[in-house]
Amino acid sequence: MTMSTKSMLGHLPAPAAVAAPASSTKTLATFLLAAGVAGLVVMADQLIDDWAETHVIASWLALWAVAVLAIGALRGVSRLFAQKMMATLDGWSARVARRRADERLWTMAQSDERLMHDLQTAMDRADVTQTASLDMSTLMDRRAARIVRNRLYYI
Repeated sequence: MTMSTKSMLGHLPAPAAVAAPASSTKTLATFLLAAGVAGLVVMADQLIDDWAETHVIASWLALWAVAVLAIGALRGVSRLFAQKMMATLDGWSARVARRRADERLWTMAQSDERLMHDLQTAMDRADVTQTASLDMSTLMDRRAARIVRNRLYYI
């Protein structure tokens, strides 16, 4: 089964055009920010561990200062990273859904002659619009090659 790289179902809306829930991006950004702040606080604690034994309150204030500065510094970075990650995941999900839909349609078309004829007509029209400068014999040769390649002939 060979299908073209383009979807037979047409184009789904772009991932940016689909209204993704803002809460998932915010939640991911919050988790990323929490992980970054926790990592920086642990690293600061490791650095001031020897000094903290004699200066408990000063080390406590220093850790809080590191936490507040880390929140301020990482807030924008984590938000941008979360938005890019969600856009990437949305695009991947749309590609998987499109591929599954194409496979289901192709499976149905192999058992339904009318649907296969409609798909062939649609693919031929797409070929004609993409290659408007080609002559009819070239288009017929391409169609014949596709029919033989996809085993759509009946003997």
